[in-house]
Amino acid sequence: MKRFLGFVKKEFHHIFRDYRTMLILFGMPIAQILIFGYVVSNEITDVKIGIYDKSKDDITHEITNKITSSGFFILHENLNSDKEIEQAFKKGIIREVIVFEPNFAEKLHRDGTASVQIIADASDANTANIVTNYTKGIISSYMKNELMAQGYPYEIIPEVRMLYNNELKGVYMFVPGTMALILMLVSAMMTSISIAREKEMGTMEVLLVSPLRPLPIVIGKVIPYMVLSFINAVVIIALSYFVFAMPIQGNLVFLLLETLLFIFMALSLGILISTVSESQMVAMFISMFALMLPTMLLSGFIFPIENMPKVLQWISSIMPARYFIVIVKNIMIKGSGIGVIWKETLVVAGMTILFLIVSIKKFKVRLE
Repeated sequence: MKRFLGFVKKEFHHIFRDYRTMLILFGMPIAQILIFGYVVSNEITDVKIGIYDKSKDDITHEITNKITSSGFFILHENLNSDKEIEQAFKKGIIREVIVFEPNFAEKLHRDGTASVQIIADASDANTANIVTNYTKGIISSYMKNELMAQGYPYEIIPEVRMLYNNELKGVYMFVPGTMALILMLVSAMMTSISIAREKEMGTMEVLLVSPLRPLPIVIGKVIPYMVLSFINAVVIIALSYFVFAMPIQGNLVFLLLETLLFIFMALSLGILISTVSESQMVAMFISMFALMLPTMLLSGFIFPIENMPKVLQWISSIMPARYFIVIVKNIMIKGSGIGVIWKETLVVAGMTILFLIVSIKKFKVRLE
């Protein structure tokens, strides 16, 4: 029995000495429960909206104040014309525009009814539905508590319009996110595992003493995954268009070029992961933990980024998939060009260059 207890004690010491095992045992569950606890929520906060007030009277000002002081919405922009509405949505910052008709208060006093139009960006159908319901609830509350309480039998009629996705199809949200997730995992994870396998088996050193230099060897390893990932992307786009009837409003060639850029970035990240991984298991663990969950939860794929705590929003800003999802949505759903998504394109290109520089330097240091 004493020998058995000694053996168990030795195993505890062995586990406590291995920081990677401790990270899996304690770090991963804590990180996951915190991320899921803060991210997985149907509530909305700090949603940026635009107001187009054609009337500019006391009642429209009061309704605007009620909406912006509710804690759910932030007034990002006051619009001055109908043309500015779609331009504001294409920038990708605001989720909703509230339009008050001309002579709002006058019509309300004269006819007893007035209408307010609620226009939502339905490229994310779930968020659009929640945002419009919150807005209608605030307007309804104002009508009952402020107008009817004073004895005025007035009725404010909200008219909801879903921009880009009238039928609120979930595929408009899931196709860009799934595309980013698949390309990230296939490109980065498979590349990192492939190179880590060569290192683990000792065949990478054999390749390095061949006439080929390290850079051509790495490029030769990743080219097949670039081709296969691009085929995956084409298949996803074709299925979304022909099977799920998702439109491609923008330029298809431009979409494919942006997809190639993202694939190249993911491959560069895979090379970087392989340089810090001693084995395929470590490479797979890093890829799954550092890529899969953050891509699903922190990229805006499923849950709106503005709903997250500030710390998670900062972490989200370094997630490559976040920018690719914005790019795909703008090209496919909104028909935007480079003039709208140039910032996201520059971010993805900058990440690609950074990952390449760091990974090539570390690759040479470790293997030459």
